[in-house]
Amino acid sequence: MNTEPPAAAPWWASAVVYQIYPRSFQDSDGDGIGDLQGIRQRVDYLAELGVDVVWLSPVYRSPQDDNGYDISDYQDIDPLFGTLDDLDQLTSALHERGIKVVMDLVVNHTSHKHRWFTESRSAKDSPRRDWYWWRPGRDGMEPGAPGGEPTNWGSLFSGPAWEYDEATGEYYLHLFSREQPDLNWENPAVREAIYAMMRWWLDRGIDGFRMDVINFISKNVRADGSLPDGPVVSGPYGDPAQGTINGPRVHEFLQEMQREVFAGHRDAVLLVGETPGTTVEDGLLFSDRRRSELDMVFTFEHVSLDQGPGGKFDRKPLDLLDLKATLGRWQTGLADSGWNALYWDNHDQPRIVSRYGDDGRYRVESATMLATVLHLHRGTPYVYQGEELAMTNAHFTSFDCYRDIESLRYVAQSRELGHLTDDQILASLAEVSRDNARTPVQWDRSANAGFTTGKPWIAVNPNYITINAAAQRAARGSVFQYYRRLIMLRHADPVVQRGDFTMLLPDHPHVYAFSRSLNGTRLLVLGNFSGHDQQADLGQSLGDRTELVIGNYRVPASTFGASINLQPWEALVIREPG
Repeated sequence: MNTEPPAAAPWWASAVVYQIYPRSFQDSDGDGIGDLQGIRQRVDYLAELGVDVVWLSPVYRSPQDDNGYDISDYQDIDPLFGTLDDLDQLTSALHERGIKVVMDLVVNHTSHKHRWFTESRSAKDSPRRDWYWWRPGRDGMEPGAPGGEPTNWGSLFSGPAWEYDEATGEYYLHLFSREQPDLNWENPAVREAIYAMMRWWLDRGIDGFRMDVINFISKNVRADGSLPDGPVVSGPYGDPAQGTINGPRVHEFLQEMQREVFAGHRDAVLLVGETPGTTVEDGLLFSDRRRSELDMVFTFEHVSLDQGPGGKFDRKPLDLLDLKATLGRWQTGLADSGWNALYWDNHDQPRIVSRYGDDGRYRVESATMLATVLHLHRGTPYVYQGEELAMTNAHFTSFDCYRDIESLRYVAQSRELGHLTDDQILASLAEVSRDNARTPVQWDRSANAGFTTGKPWIAVNPNYITINAAAQRAARGSVFQYYRRLIMLRHADPVVQRGDFTMLLPDHPHVYAFSRSLNGTRLLVLGNFSGHDQQADLGQSLGDRTELVIGNYRVPASTFGASINLQPWEALVIREPG
């Protein structure tokens, strides 16, 4: 039984983080693109919701090839979003309301227009040549020809992961877009430049960093400087994972970052790593505070369970048993000394109510059930903008509606291969395109959902007439009000913050059940992942002093006995006092 004293829990154990994708949050100047002053206009909304931290997706100066994840200047704000003074004003406004500010940090790669890369590609003898991964072509192959790349790696955004530079006769590595060359963290000068930039942001009052694909920074480089080919799973390219994910020096680099950047700040800041391909064992190494690396990590396993063998755009139905096994494994594996970052939605994922819920008849019920199950796990919950309103996928029906580089390259590659019809490609995009998360926040029922007075950079979901913040803030039983209750529960309840986790009914195909326990008090959490009534047979009677902590139906369908009946998409949290 967990008898951990309250003093042992860090501040973020009782916190909830809210992610803002600035381009789609609120436009203040009518250009159709969200900006920093627009966010500032909505700080009271964030305070009303009750969140403790705001994470800003990138607002740095950028050519916007990947919507800001291609940074050309780490110490300036892109004019699309405003100025450094605008950011200072926003930070002050949030701090005045007790809300911390976390910046998105993208240091696996830069933009190809960053001055570091411009200098690096200028000549083979450039002092910054070794700041990026430059390599000659494969022996015996014509430089620049297909198959001549230094390795067979495929880019995560389609095509090869190497781009040939005719001026210098070598290739540079880009695991993402060709406009996003990978930095060479093996070079100490690169690391010191990054650390200096991070210290500069802390000095400006920023409270931490969300670190984009931070487990990619160490490549599996051989003694002769070469990189290994990857296995070809599907398509013409090899999988780069073995040479790029959780490389041999990644923990060394993060521990060095702690010493060089966060000395004197450690307990006040929040450091969360996006770590694709990371196992529970890796996650424990990253988030064990005794190792001084990260506070918590984002795992991708639970948002990959509906992917078929063909990858992200190859869909299959979610098996709830897989979801329980995956999340349960992470809860157990990080229980003693690690920490989970809990999320359903973010800027790269389709809307969870459309994905794992029911965005039609049971939109409200399924959204609040999903929120309950997530927020009652052990870890720090993350709410992505609009999730608290149960915003849905966009359901676009035309290629012209899409803006995301990953989606557009998927279309081009699929058409080139010729295996799918346009209707099939559109159906895949409608389910999983990142643009589903990037439609503007639906503030009210006025034109463009109150997001802009101009033409929005991407279409507003037409269901904003009925799904919007203004309506939900005024409605007692709304999804927004339910999220407020969940956030208040985490703030107030030590069992939610620090309690042990025990999975229950692991083989039930439709009910997600677990308990959280601390000092003799137990919370029983039940979620029905279906549109039909379900029976949860717990195998033992609950005590006679049980009470309902929170539920998403006005009246539960069942008394709290050894067997509990759950209505469609119902969630229940029941307390058994010690």
